[in-house]
Amino acid sequence: MKKKVLSALMCATMLATMVSGCGSSASGKTGSSGGDDKDSVSESGTEESTEAEAITTTAGDENGTHMEMWSFVELHNTFYADMVEKWNAENPDRTIYVTFTTYPYADMHDKLLMSLQAGTGAPDICDVEVGQFPNVVAGEDTWLYPLDDAIAPYKDTMVQSRLDTYASGGHYYGAPFHVGATVMYYNAALLEQYGIDYTQIKTWDDYTAAGEKLKEASNGEVYMTSVDTGSVDWMWLAMAEYGDDWTGGEDGTANVQLESVKNMMTMQQQWLDDGIAEVSPDGHVDLEAGFQNILDHNIASFPKAMWYMSRFLNYMPEEKGNWALAPCPVFEEGQSCSVGIGGTGTVVTQQASDPELAADFLCYAKCSTEGEKQIWEQLGFDVCNTAMWTDETITQDQNNQYISFFRTNPFDVLNEIKDDIGKISVVKISPTINEQMCNITLNEVLEDGMDVDEALQEAQDTISLEE
Repeated sequence: MKKKVLSALMCATMLATMVSGCGSSASGKTGSSGGDDKDSVSESGTEESTEAEAITTTAGDENGTHMEMWSFVELHNTFYADMVEKWNAENPDRTIYVTFTTYPYADMHDKLLMSLQAGTGAPDICDVEVGQFPNVVAGEDTWLYPLDDAIAPYKDTMVQSRLDTYASGGHYYGAPFHVGATVMYYNAALLEQYGIDYTQIKTWDDYTAAGEKLKEASNGEVYMTSVDTGSVDWMWLAMAEYGDDWTGGEDGTANVQLESVKNMMTMQQQWLDDGIAEVSPDGHVDLEAGFQNILDHNIASFPKAMWYMSRFLNYMPEEKGNWALAPCPVFEEGQSCSVGIGGTGTVVTQQASDPELAADFLCYAKCSTEGEKQIWEQLGFDVCNTAMWTDETITQDQNNQYISFFRTNPFDVLNEIKDDIGKISVVKISPTINEQMCNITLNEVLEDGMDVDEALQEAQDTISLEE
């Protein structure tokens, strides 16, 4: 009898834009290029605001500087409200009073962009999902206040690739919530049942061999993994391993016909042909059908960002003690084995009443040791402040729900891959690439068995028309 996912997922409508990690299109099939999916839940594992009415709260010193902050995740604003109180206690001469408003995802980003373009009506501070960031950062200093000075006190301990995700023109415009480091999730208990030791898997060849062994041992009842047609997370991982970037960066030309992408698609196609992988139900593992597939023990592993840990706690609690986190396999030993996926870059607008104060508070909230501790404990994110990764009061806290849930300590894995976390740019062409790949190309290759070179040429032709 199948186990049932205890909590149904709320779908939030959004524009058909690029979705890196924390976003997906309204179709429910196009999906994350690295992170959260708006068809499921926020990166913190909580549902975004989808109410017709915005949710408004306040926090702080009414006699302090008044500010307005917007987000699309209510739990984010709860976190910020706690940090306002901490900021005021530590900065009695610079206290603030913040009105927080939580809007539905699409509404908030549309409203923000229009207010920036109009030069009026924008909040002091605003969360921006990484897939929407290219639209907002397009105005650079005209629209956004650079965070360079405010980030400076914390920069040496922050993961540089995450800061770079929200940079443009030599300035930092967004403060990150997490690294979004991609790791491999292994059902260690299930693999042990079939005589497979996941710790011996270092390369994709090892992974494939383990999949073949699993197929034979389980009589084809358990797949090594599922491959995504509605998410490009696997492709991002492959590009990071080879040091590729199909966007071309800020000034380059998009190119999806990369060796890394071809190798990953060809390998996945072969897995499907050989019966050691299946296509992910509903396109990827971050929807209810994906959770159910995991609960039914149909797959033994998959790569996903570390924020996916919250999915287990919120939707698959009965899996406690079964799963382990580990570095992802690589094509060739010595390659990077991870990539940062998803995220929310919080910005300060040039319309802020006191942009310097807003920036100082924001970077304190999201980059300081105190702020990062709250991000980990409240939201379960793999924090960007690497100083925390070796703080045993945090990393060895067995009362922490994430540390106690998994067989391996998340911080041990983070420290192991610390210097191997790659970055794929999120730029203007990104929505076009991800929509093409998730709506058409991945389905052609993985569902229909189309030749990889032919499918990528078709994709390149379409993407080139948009540049």
